[in-house]
Amino acid sequence: MTFNEIPAPERIDVGSPEGSYAIYIGEKALRTLDVLLRLHGLSGKAVIVTNNTLAPLYGQMLAELLGVSLISVPDGEQYKTLETVRTLYDRLLELGVDRHGVVIALGGGVIGDLAGFAAATYLRGIAFVQAPTSLLAMVDASIGGKVGVDLPQGKNLVGAFKQPVFVAVDPTLLPTLPDSEWICGAAEIVKAGLLRDESLLDADLYRRDNKAFTEVLRRAIQIKVDYVQRDPYEQDIRAELNLGHTFAHAVEKVSGYTWRHGEAVGFGLVAAARLSHAVGLCDAALPERVEGLVGAIGLPTRCSFEPSAVRAAMRTDKKRHGETMRFVLLRGVAQPEIRDDVPAQAVLDVLESLRN
Repeated sequence: MTFNEIPAPERIDVGSPEGSYAIYIGEKALRTLDVLLRLHGLSGKAVIVTNNTLAPLYGQMLAELLGVSLISVPDGEQYKTLETVRTLYDRLLELGVDRHGVVIALGGGVIGDLAGFAAATYLRGIAFVQAPTSLLAMVDASIGGKVGVDLPQGKNLVGAFKQPVFVAVDPTLLPTLPDSEWICGAAEIVKAGLLRDESLLDADLYRRDNKAFTEVLRRAIQIKVDYVQRDPYEQDIRAELNLGHTFAHAVEKVSGYTWRHGEAVGFGLVAAARLSHAVGLCDAALPERVEGLVGAIGLPTRCSFEPSAVRAAMRTDKKRHGETMRFVLLRGVAQPEIRDDVPAQAVLDVLESLRN
């Protein structure tokens, strides 16, 4: 198939109070990034922000294609800090990026957060484009405008809402992902299925040889878009997207960020389903089903950390209300419920039951 025979990317429009933006899904999404930049009126100095792993794989090639500069930062959640953002500010200034400039985030969720936060705050805000390369970023992190960095006390404690001008999702990158990145992204799709679409809860969908996976990708993206449009600043229903994340963020922190975010989300979904049963919201079949699916995909269903340490790490979670922890639980598939009244002992008991 020649380049001209490849279908143009599908476009999904996302409404927001700051103006709508587009998500392009298709094999031409990255290779026509220059066309998309012009289409959206982005004619100022563009800079690609990526990490040291992706720079030689995609970053240098894309920078040459677009004729733009490339900024590369260390790879990993441990570098999602204010210090790294400061280095981005310094490089943007060195390159002469002005208020008409654009930052292109080429990478996974960490790069999207770092580059987006820098774009939101540099010169009081410049244009921002998401070019996600990981499955997790394609279906979740690149959509919705949440950007930020971690503090020693916890994840995403400093941040902003910064909507991209557009998002370019290129499924042809997916076969190049290592298995560890693939299953991490699968965790967020399973979450979407538990919240809104039971048909996504089939382990066979997550096989690397699934020829129809682009449709799975599109459905998961649409679920995230629907939430974001209804609640752009996470004041209400969008909080349901935190299913499994109260556990996940705590486990990430206790692990010293040796657990990947998707791995922690997989475990968090299992824990949230068990907690739902423990407080009487659902029968035992639901946590059994969730654990079976998460395990079949290859995500962890157990952790070795002290329950008290994980519970303590939840105290700096940004989702809490005062001293009250907020959990997204399930009455069933597609029946989420946000609860602020979960007993601490129930949380500890669930963590103990999942300890290996």
